[in-house]
Amino acid sequence: MNYFNQSLTSIHKQLSDKSVSAEDLTKQTLENIKNVDGDINAFLTLDEDGALKQAKEIDDKGIDSDNLLSGLPIAVKDNIVTKGLKTTAASKILENFTPIYDATVSEKIKKLGTITVGKTNMDEFAMGGSTENSAFKITHNPWDTTKVPGGSSGGSAAAVAAGEVLAALGADTGGSIRQPASFTGVVGMKPTYGRVSRWGLIAFGSSLDQIGPITRNVADNATLLNAIAGHDDHDLTSSTKEVPDFTSSLNKGVKGLRIGIPSEFMAQGLDDDVKQTVLNTAETFKKLGATVDEVSLPHTKYGVAAYYIISSSEASSNLQRFDGIRYGRRAKDVKNLEDLYVKSRSEGFGDEVKRRIMLGTFSLSAGFYDAYFKKAAQVRTLMINDFNNVFKDFDLILAPTAPTPAYGIGEDVSDPMTMYMNDVLTLPVNLAGLPGMSVPAGFSKGLPVGVQLIGRPFDELTVYQAGNAFEQETDFGKQTPTMGGNN
Repeated sequence: MNYFNQSLTSIHKQLSDKSVSAEDLTKQTLENIKNVDGDINAFLTLDEDGALKQAKEIDDKGIDSDNLLSGLPIAVKDNIVTKGLKTTAASKILENFTPIYDATVSEKIKKLGTITVGKTNMDEFAMGGSTENSAFKITHNPWDTTKVPGGSSGGSAAAVAAGEVLAALGADTGGSIRQPASFTGVVGMKPTYGRVSRWGLIAFGSSLDQIGPITRNVADNATLLNAIAGHDDHDLTSSTKEVPDFTSSLNKGVKGLRIGIPSEFMAQGLDDDVKQTVLNTAETFKKLGATVDEVSLPHTKYGVAAYYIISSSEASSNLQRFDGIRYGRRAKDVKNLEDLYVKSRSEGFGDEVKRRIMLGTFSLSAGFYDAYFKKAAQVRTLMINDFNNVFKDFDLILAPTAPTPAYGIGEDVSDPMTMYMNDVLTLPVNLAGLPGMSVPAGFSKGLPVGVQLIGRPFDELTVYQAGNAFEQETDFGKQTPTMGGNN
């Protein structure tokens, strides 16, 4: 199965008219993964037996003609729990953890007949922007295997970009869906905070995390978000707002839309090709009937500092549950309870996770809480106000997704500050809880460049509407990688 020239609609037609069965499709997908993934390393776990069993059950029951996801093989990021299928968050501390329940999103897509073929690689506990912080393997960018695919959802993005699957689920705490989508030339949506249940997502930053879809095109992305969005009684932070059909406005175009480009996002440090890509995208939107003007988000410069204090503080609280007693890795030859905690965590957590736990614990400690965590929370409020002020006059914000195209494996991983600064353009969206989507918009030296469209809270409809209009006018999303490089 060549997913490069397929969409949910075309796959569904083949399944519905029985020119291919769900079982055949799943076998072809697994075969495709085996042929390609040796170079990409997108998957941590493949569930061949479970996927084929599921596919046979769907064939026996019959493809649901009204459901585009029925019988579709899909990949899931390895921090979203899947009943009976190993879920590690790419960490040694959960190396052999098999959940006894499904995350809400896992349950929802399963009920719609999708087939989870495997779990994708990521930065450990979603802490990183390159998928180099995984405890098990480094994922490679399908466009050039010497480059990173982005992170932390690098495995999911690479699997879709390499044509291994048509769609995947990722999770975005500070850009972890959008940045890898940009680096690998696919579409990645971070929904509004609360739009999708976090029940069963292994927590990093509880006020920032959000699950979202990664696909080859905007329409497929909207369809997958339809499947996973909605209130969940298990998650009190999930919104009770009515979920619209995200595909309903796809073809309305952008005529009359007001789009703002934040001057702070186009400042020094932005790669020239990336900057030109944003300007070219703005011209395309103007040609399609939108108005585009410069806007200001003045507190953006404080975003990186505020984000890393808040997210690390929440991480230090969330990760205290990994104690070597209830589940996960348990150190041997320990002398007492404290020794068990220390050794289990020392052996189980990687350097980046330890770094953030220490930063977060310090920020929350007595004597420093007011100076760091409280101050970061106040800055967050100022950033939210900045966005609210812009959205009084504008429908959407257009911005670069990442400051540069994909960089080399090993290039930045040893420099935490450089890695953190790579998130400067994506993390404001998480701090403000807004929807943001990266769409392919250009190339730089053979590597994809994405732009992000940012909407008002719970206005994914307009984001998809603009993204689809741009996609229909251009052919960047139709380009496919020459595996390994020389694009």
